[in-house]
Amino acid sequence: MDRAADDAAAAAADAAAADAAAAAAAQTGADPFAHIQRRFDARINATVAILHPGDYCIADAGELLGTVLGSCVSACIRDVRLQIGGMNHFMLPSNQSDGAAAWSNSAWVETRFGNVAMERLINEILKRGGRRSDLEVKLVGGGKVLDALTDVGARNVQFAREYVRTEGFRLLGEDVGDVYPRKVLYDPARGAVRVKRLPRTSRQLLVEEVRYLRSINDAPAGGEIELF
Repeated sequence: MDRAADDAAAAAADAAAADAAAAAAAQTGADPFAHIQRRFDARINATVAILHPGDYCIADAGELLGTVLGSCVSACIRDVRLQIGGMNHFMLPSNQSDGAAAWSNSAWVETRFGNVAMERLINEILKRGGRRSDLEVKLVGGGKVLDALTDVGARNVQFAREYVRTEGFRLLGEDVGDVYPRKVLYDPARGAVRVKRLPRTSRQLLVEEVRYLRSINDAPAGGEIELF
């Protein structure tokens, strides 16, 4: 069994507590994604749910999902039959602390890791009637935006590709690697991903990348593209 398969098995165990919490939320009618910030974008005449590191979200009807990525990776996953889907935003490939980290009981922190973020996003789609055989995936991010650090982006991309391959999902497109941050907008109903590469000198993004990575201890280049 390869590392991606091990990560997937570990994620299933890691996600148990979150699944129980989601079930409790469903019983009370609570929205499991109520904490996600949403705003109306008049330029595209749509509501956009904004994801930050550690977030994942299933889009409501007519809603888009957006984020900004440096070395982080987002998987855009949807059920093509139901035309529902969501996106995650993870920072590192996998949590190998086996619960030893001081903050391991925080669901938000756990989903900063790819193995947990992928498992939970997929589980949420399946809870809504999706089928694994109907899932398609697009990957974005993983840029080497920090010269002084190891290439975390490349590790994230490798993990995501291996995960998709091991689970047998269809990888329809990707915009990954290179040295640029990316702004992403995902429409799950259509399966369309729009990506805008940002200036590598974006100071705020670089500062955030360093802060996020430390917290877990371990001129525009081109226009917009659409993955299809």
